Amino acid sequence: MPHCVLVVDDNAQLRRIIRTQIESAGLEVCGEAVDGLDALEKVRQLKPDLIILDLSMPRMNGIDAAREIARICPDVPILLYTMHADVLRSGRKLPEGVTEVVAKHENLLARVLDALAFV
Repeated sequence: MPHCVLVVDDNAQLRRIIRTQIESAGLEVCGEAVDGLDALEKVRQLKPDLIILDLSMPRMNGIDAAREIARICPDVPILLYTMHADVLRSGRKLPEGVTEVVAKHENLLARVLDALAFV
C-alpha cells in the first residue's frame, strides 16, 4: 500500500500542484485541507503517514497546527512548506511538531521521499 500524504494549504492551485508531484511518485494523497483547523479534523479521520503543511493560512497557521497535530499523532512527520523557510531555519530549533522546513522553491518531492523513508 502506498504511503498516505495529507496536503494542507489554503491555495487550491498549489494543492493541485503538490498532489500531482506526490502522485507521480506513486504515493497517495489521502486528503487535502484548507487551513490548520481543517487539517486537525482530517488528521483524525485519515491517519496520514506524512503531512505537508503551509505556514500562512487563515483560522489556524501552520505552526499552531503542527503543534496540535504532533499531540494527536506524534510519529507522523510534518513538512512545513513555506516561502519563509530561511527565517524559520535561522532559529536554534524548529517549531514544535515540525520535522523539517521546506522552502517553496526547493524540491518538495525529494524531501517527501526522504521523510517517508523513515516511516
